[in-house]
Amino acid sequence: MKWTFENAKIKGRIVLTDSLHEDPDLLKDKTLYKFIWVDSGEVELDIDHQHVVLKKEQLVPLSHLHHLEFLRIEGKCYALMFNGNFYCIHGNDHEVSCNGLLFHGSSHVLTFVLSEDERRKIDTLTRIMQEEFLSTDHLQDEMLRVLLKRFIILCTRIAEDRQGENSLQFETIRKFYVLVDTYFKEKKQVQEYADMLNKSPKTLANILSAYQQPSAIRIIHNRIQAEARRLLLYTAKSSKEIALMLGFEDQAAFSRFFKNAAGLSATEYRHQYKK
Repeated sequence: MKWTFENAKIKGRIVLTDSLHEDPDLLKDKTLYKFIWVDSGEVELDIDHQHVVLKKEQLVPLSHLHHLEFLRIEGKCYALMFNGNFYCIHGNDHEVSCNGLLFHGSSHVLTFVLSEDERRKIDTLTRIMQEEFLSTDHLQDEMLRVLLKRFIILCTRIAEDRQGENSLQFETIRKFYVLVDTYFKEKKQVQEYADMLNKSPKTLANILSAYQQPSAIRIIHNRIQAEARRLLLYTAKSSKEIALMLGFEDQAAFSRFFKNAAGLSATEYRHQYKK
């Protein structure tokens, strides 16, 4: 089954489906943010060339940047998807606080094991959504947007709960991820991000360490690496073009960076994974 709504005027789209693996057009849509969770059995996925197995009661949020393939379906899973025209997580960050937490451009995949109460709330929300998808009045658009916001806030609370006590320090980490997503092509030094957060590099390092996060420079490098891999695997752009897009001084600097990170040259990496 697939429930879908599109606002032609603003090109907004929201979709709820239990058969995403059978819908190549949806899988190819690179504008959709996704929540995928398993209702029964297990599902094997390839996310940015990372092998991920989701079992019953597990949920994963994916940004529009993640490349997703279904490798194996042994059970039933749902996917709730929307594009930025239907609901902009950047412009409405003050409402849902999910940017940099649930959705970011790194290839790191965040998965949650849902508690019984969390699963019940998600089931309730999706049932109400299914009913609303069948409505045809002028309030349908806004009602679906409200339900989507509730779903995002629920998942944000789950993510914050898994991190322990919600605090100003954790909010700093979330903002740091947002800044890296925004400026990784132009800014590659920890000091630049620390300045934007009004923190010293040492304070930022201590906050990241307290929440068992990678170091600041590793987070920056991971974001650059993720973008480089996507451009190598899913576009025909040359290493020289990619170096320019990612803000490197020249192709040689990009080549050194990529080989240090991946253990392969950009050409070898593209050849190996495409093969």
